[in-house]
Amino acid sequence: MVAKKLPYKNLAGITTCPGGWLVLPARMAGITVAAEEAFVVKNLFDVLDYRPSFDAAAINAPMGLKDFPDGPWRACDVDARQYVGWPRAAAIYGVPSRQSFQERSGEAAARTEPWMNAADKRRFHRMREAAQELQPYHARRFVPAHPDVSFTAMNGDVKLKTSPWHEDGRLERLQLIKDQLPGVDDVVTRTPPVGAHPKMLIDAAAMLWTARRQSGRAISRFPLDPTWDTEGMRTELVR
Repeated sequence: MVAKKLPYKNLAGITTCPGGWLVLPARMAGITVAAEEAFVVKNLFDVLDYRPSFDAAAINAPMGLKDFPDGPWRACDVDARQYVGWPRAAAIYGVPSRQSFQERSGEAAARTEPWMNAADKRRFHRMREAAQELQPYHARRFVPAHPDVSFTAMNGDVKLKTSPWHEDGRLERLQLIKDQLPGVDDVVTRTPPVGAHPKMLIDAAAMLWTARRQSGRAISRFPLDPTWDTEGMRTELVR
């Protein structure tokens, strides 16, 4: 029996949060995106195995890694930092190598990645989880993105100068969401689920915007010339 094609696509914007992974799901019919209630899951596996499965999803996590320690930046990170400009470039963090993800803690990884600061060590657990769980076949539905890259694209490639942690930055980003994803702004201004911060709901909305572009095959990539790591994963950030 041939499965009946649904009249909509399941999309998601995904970002890390203190409770694990924050997921903002939505249904897209035509050009209309209707967001559903965001939720938090502890493990990335549960996001990747979520049912009904996502037709397109953008995730704030690295895909494609260097094999060995070679400084913090991949080529896609360098391009993305130039794209978002000062001061938001500082929010695009370095990514440890595949070798370093064999360690079980950020402190241990920092012995081979001396550029890692305290914040890098704290986020190491989630990046390590992404390195272990995300496989080349996931790239058919999941793409790696970053909130600052997405918001810059939403702003017509004009660099944002505000911080999403400050009220003026929050309002600026909410206006972009309202303009680009009407109705989603209502969902992301609600009380966040346990384990997430209000700012992370806004980040998830930026990921959802990129997921919509992915669904329509309208994304562009950093770097322009594609590269793959030794595991067959495309090393990139999309917008």
